[in-house]
Amino acid sequence: MFKVTPNPPDIDPASPYACPGSKQFNEAAERALDHHLGPLSAHMMAVPYAPNRFYQVNPAIASEPLLVDVCETLGSATVMLNDFAGVLEGSHRKTAQGIAQIVMVAEIAANRLLDKLVPTE
Repeated sequence: MFKVTPNPPDIDPASPYACPGSKQFNEAAERALDHHLGPLSAHMMAVPYAPNRFYQVNPAIASEPLLVDVCETLGSATVMLNDFAGVLEGSHRKTAQGIAQIVMVAEIAANRLLDKLVPTE
C-alpha cells in the first residue's frame, strides 16, 4: 500500500508551527504580549542604553570621605536592624540579629581601614 505522506511527515524542526493549532496559539500570544507590553518600535530599539546616574558616586571624590560615609551607613544599618529585631520573636528575631552582626562586622572592617588611611589634607 502506498502512503501519500512520508513517514514521519517533513516538518521544519525550527518552525514554531509544528502542530496545526500552534500558529493560532503563537499569533494569540503575540497579540497578548503586544497588548500588555506594547509593540516594540524601531525607535525603542534604536535608543542606546544609558544607565541611571541618580546614585552615581562622584569619581573625583577622595577615598576618606567615602569610607566615612560607608562607616556611618553601616552603623545606621546596625542600629536599625537591632531596633527591628527587638520587635520580632523567635527565629525571625535571630535572623535579624544575625544580619545585624554581619553588618556590624563590615562596619568594624571599614572603620579599621579608615583608621589605617593616612589623611590627604
